[in-house]
Order: sequence, then structure tokens, then C-alpha cells
Amino acid sequence: MATLGAHEGKHKVTVVGSGNWGTTIAKVVAENTKEHPDLFEPEVQMWVYEEEITIPEASKLHDSSSEYSTEKHKLTTLINYFHENVKYLPNITLPHNITANPSLQDSVKDSTILIFNLPHQFIDKLCDQMKGSVLPYARGVSCIKGVSVSSEDIKLFSESIGEKLGIYVGALSGANIANEVALEKFSETTVAYDPPPMDSRNPTPKEGRTPQASQLDLTQITEHKDSSGLKSKVRLIPQPFGLPPLDHQLIHTLFHRPYFHVHVVSDVAGVSLGGALKNIVALAAGFVAGLEWGDNAKAAIMRIGLLEMRKFGKMFFESSVRTATFTEESAGVADLITSCSSGRNYRCAKMSVERKVSIAEVEKSELNGQMLQGTSTAHEVYGFLKARGKEDEFPLLTSTYRILQGEAKVEDLPNLVAKPNEF
Repeated sequence: MATLGAHEGKHKVTVVGSGNWGTTIAKVVAENTKEHPDLFEPEVQMWVYEEEITIPEASKLHDSSSEYSTEKHKLTTLINYFHENVKYLPNITLPHNITANPSLQDSVKDSTILIFNLPHQFIDKLCDQMKGSVLPYARGVSCIKGVSVSSEDIKLFSESIGEKLGIYVGALSGANIANEVALEKFSETTVAYDPPPMDSRNPTPKEGRTPQASQLDLTQITEHKDSSGLKSKVRLIPQPFGLPPLDHQLIHTLFHRPYFHVHVVSDVAGVSLGGALKNIVALAAGFVAGLEWGDNAKAAIMRIGLLEMRKFGKMFFESSVRTATFTEESAGVADLITSCSSGRNYRCAKMSVERKVSIAEVEKSELNGQMLQGTSTAHEVYGFLKARGKEDEFPLLTSTYRILQGEAKVEDLPNLVAKPNEF
């Protein structure tokens, strides 16, 4: 890849979140910031929700004669001393240029690129805490899969964060099982980042005039469109000209590794929807697997599900969604395949049929009562579709909801998803 040239400044990167996937992403980007000191400050800040633990006996770092194994210490202390997140990503050595920081405000201070990787239910609270500490021209990438759905509208997590902090935020999603990525097993991901026009380094000629005659200075534009094609509520501040331009090439440089291949696109809505809707399809795949209907049945569910995911995107995000995002990207078809093969939604749905109990009972016994993303998303998406009279146009999404509600049987799925006008 060609270099981006010399620049006065460098991007500083912070990862907000330090769970299993957050720590893995921090590892990936820290390897790249160290390899590209012309573009990035090598140090990567990783915000850690502070807690006190001892090193578990199962850890390779456990030493019964060490105080770290016999007494509780702060998690940030352990990460920075051992260069390992002993609780959330055990036995994976982290680059030494990752600094675990318990202060959310301090960790994001002066960072020009923020990578968000935390449970979606904490977005509002943590964004409120970050206000005033985030640079006004910072940019972000959300690794939080899914979308926020109500009967009124659909909100991308990336846009929710962006509106809270007054910055532009893209999205990363794909067939990415965190432990496999951390172990550097080959995988792919999709990063959706639509560079705001004010960040452009190439002024666009005004309509009807030659570039020599008149040019439009994009850095003076503060407005941009959201994923619905409407004017965004956020008025952006351009990134300083001295920083390397934050375009697709730089995003690729930040995330791509020999074991973690990255494809950068502009379709933030498609990437976000793929990460949400595939969980509903995975439930349906788990249902038929529980009946031992075989791979043909599961493949049929996946095919129908993929078509409905694509249709949903084009129907409700027509101005920005690309159908190819669902059929060609890791965030679409690849993530769907993984989720319908070994994901938590798939496994729990399969158990519910095998045990002849409800999904809620499986959630209680296997997840300590935590609700699966697929079940919550199925309820939300059904409410959204019903409010618009569109539920019959998405038979698989609707049938999965009805099965969860006890209004339909899994055995009836073939009839429920059959559409007379499908051919």
C-alpha cells in the first residue's frame, strides 16, 4: 500500500471498552499504530471499567507465591504490568503500547480517533461522561453490533454516539469471533466509514465550472447527511489540515492485519443492519437445527433470511444502503453464516427446541437471565414493521417473532415462510 505522505500531526487512538472484543480490537490497532509512526501516535489508550481481581488459577500467569495471584489488584494495574487482560482476554499477550486507563475522560483526551466497543445499553451514560473531554474534530468507529429499534424509528448506534458527542462515527462489523481474531486466526471484517465532506483534502469544482475557474472549499461545509439521507443533526468541525486525511486508506491502515483482513465501504447503515438482523435469522436456523432437519433446512433459512435482510435495508434506508453489503461483505453474508453455525442465538434456539422449553427458559438457565440479542431485536423489529403494516412482507422475521411469542410452532416454519408470489 502506498504511504500517505508526511504530515505535521499524527492521529491519537483510544479504544473505549476493554471486554473480550474491545481488548482484541485494541490489540489489532496497537500493532498498526506501532508499525505506522508517521500516521499515528504509537500509544493506544484503552478505557477499562475498573474492578479488582486476582489472577485466576487457570491463567498461565498464576503463581501461588505472587501477591498478584493471592491478593486483589486493580484490573488496569494487571493489564499494564502483565500486558494481558487476565479477565476478559486471558492468555493473549497484548502489545506493550496499549495503556489501560480507568479514567474515561483522561483516556479520550486529545484523541482524534475513538473506537467504541462496549455494551449498547451503556452508550448514553458513557457518552454523557465523555462530553467536554472529546476533541470537537474527533472521528469514531463503533464496533457495537446492532441497531436501536422502536415502533417509531431505527437508530444506528454509530449515529447515536455521534449525536451525543457531536462527531462523525462509522461502524465495524463482520464474522469476527473475538478469541479467534486475538489468536490471529484468519478472518475478515467490514469497516463502514463515509468520510464527511469537510474532511476532504480535495476541493470539488463548482457545478458548471472548471477546477481552474472556481472551487468549493469542502472544509467550510459543516453539514452532512445521515444514513437516512436527511441532514444530520450534528454540525461537524473539520479535522485540522496538518493531520493525515482520515479516509478509506487510513482506516484500512489502522485496522488491517495479515490475519485480519479489512474491506472499507461507505455503507454504515447496511453494515449496522447486518449485525442486527442476522441474529433473528440465527434464531430461526437454531430452531430447525433443534428439529434435526439437517443442513438443507438451515441453508434455506439462511437464504431467505439474507434476502429479507437486504430487502429491509433497501426499504428503510434506501438512500444509503447498498445491497452488495449484505451479499458480498463480511458484515453481511459471512457474519450470517457464522451466527447460524455457532453463535449464541443459534445455540440457544437449538437448545429450546431440543429441550421443548421456551427461549426465555434457556436464557434463564444458560445466560443467567440475560436476553439474547436475537430475541430483543426480533421483538423490536416486529413492532417496527407492524407499525407500518409491513410485517407480512418479511415472513421469516415475522415468523421467528411469532414462534418466540408462542403464537406459531417451529414445525410450521416451511409454510410460514412460503410466499405464493416468490417466483
